[in-house]
Amino acid sequence: MTMTESAQNVSLHYLRSRLGRICVAIIGSTPQEMLEKAEEAVRENTLIEFRLDYLPKPLAALPKLKNFLELRREVTAIATCRRKVNGGKFAGPIAGELEVLSKAAAAGFDLLDVELQTAESMKPSDWKKLRAPGAALLVSYHDFKATRDLEKIYARIKPLQPDFIKIVTTARSLADNVTMMRFLESKRDEGNVIGICMGDHGVISRVLGLRAGSRFTFASATVGEETAPGQIAARTLTEAYRADQVDAGTKVYGVAGNPVVHSLSPVMMNTAFHRETVNAVYLALQTDKLADLLLLIREVPVHGVSVTMPFKQEIMKHLDRTDALSQKIGACNTVVRSQDGKLIGYNTDVTGVVRPLEQRMDLRKAKVLLLGAGGAARAAAFALKQRGADVFILNRTPQTAQKLAREAEAKTIRRDQVAKTSFDVILNATSVGMVGSKQQTILEEKELNAKLVFDMVYSPMDTPLLRMARGKGLAVITGAEMFVQQGAEQFQLWTGKPAPREDMWRVVTHALRARTETGKQDV
Repeated sequence: MTMTESAQNVSLHYLRSRLGRICVAIIGSTPQEMLEKAEEAVRENTLIEFRLDYLPKPLAALPKLKNFLELRREVTAIATCRRKVNGGKFAGPIAGELEVLSKAAAAGFDLLDVELQTAESMKPSDWKKLRAPGAALLVSYHDFKATRDLEKIYARIKPLQPDFIKIVTTARSLADNVTMMRFLESKRDEGNVIGICMGDHGVISRVLGLRAGSRFTFASATVGEETAPGQIAARTLTEAYRADQVDAGTKVYGVAGNPVVHSLSPVMMNTAFHRETVNAVYLALQTDKLADLLLLIREVPVHGVSVTMPFKQEIMKHLDRTDALSQKIGACNTVVRSQDGKLIGYNTDVTGVVRPLEQRMDLRKAKVLLLGAGGAARAAAFALKQRGADVFILNRTPQTAQKLAREAEAKTIRRDQVAKTSFDVILNATSVGMVGSKQQTILEEKELNAKLVFDMVYSPMDTPLLRMARGKGLAVITGAEMFVQQGAEQFQLWTGKPAPREDMWRVVTHALRARTETGKQDV
């Protein structure tokens, strides 16, 4: 080994000792904008990627970036100048990309990200030029369409002898995350592989990939500044998902359905886990195929699932057993993995409906108008009947209402009778009024003949139906209250601990208010 090679090994060992688990990608249209964002990011994460390809003139920016790196010795900096053909913003040729990277190395960057297509075209002199200032090389591969043969990609990169290997694919299913994690586990001992799945289906890999052996993961500086599909903001990754603390003993839970990528369940449940010092993480498991979800539950394994549409009824036949109420309702919204690995189904929507109402009234003989006859309405109908309420079902499709009424021993009501009838409670169990819903209300103001109006829709928290009810001076229950109550019940089923309801309520209402203020249209 030459003295140069020995020095490089020492330098690489030192670099690896400094690497954090989360790399924050910094973008900007000017060097000053990039530096301001980097200054903010480095307060919490010292591993920073500068996306030089986002700058109109990346070479001109390097003196300012050099000055920043000289002042911020704690920063480990990655220079990336990805060409458009590889999914980046740089419009120049390979030679231009290499010039930017070599000068970035001279400016003090610790790691240079070279796309595989570029790396395979490089001459020995190009490699020597990039390594000369002492920078480590990371060869990366991006597939924006699918997750294919990872070993084949690895076999292309390995002979180039980079210091780090980064393979980023696109998840088209939850199963693709399993493929990525199995690959990372097989390369764990090498300690230099980064693996991520992009897209809504790939969110899992950005957290659990670290547990499987990924050297680090990538995050955006803030929401809206993502450099890849499905990328999570750094603060969300650490505060909500606690990605920097995930280890081999971390249990995995999640919310499954479609869509769930913007569900508030992860922030609520991860807050509860943190508050009660439970080593667990809760993720959004977005899929429209039940077989895909079941594979993930089996392979990860997942210890508990919040089940949303469209799986609440379909999943029942795939569980080892369910509680009596779920069996009666014919729908399950909670799956618990028992100590012997059995999957057990429960329905905590029932608690979400009943608990807020019982805190305000005696449900025995209470007269309830139930709007809807879908999965949520089924849980409400059976729960209310079990508590002795008199339930009247109004649904757009009368036949569906009649079927549920027969099964729950409830009654149906025609629309023209609603305004002529008085109720103790009007309960909306449809998605009408939800953010993005074309239809905003089911009933007119004159039809709100009730003491209390309860809307199961939680986003927005202040729905058109509730605003109308408040306008008439009626008491209301928000969907957020139901959401927290059913989540608290899930937490207790999974952990055996009392749920920190106040903390869960606080983060959910804060998130909903923030969405209202920013006009965010995701649910």
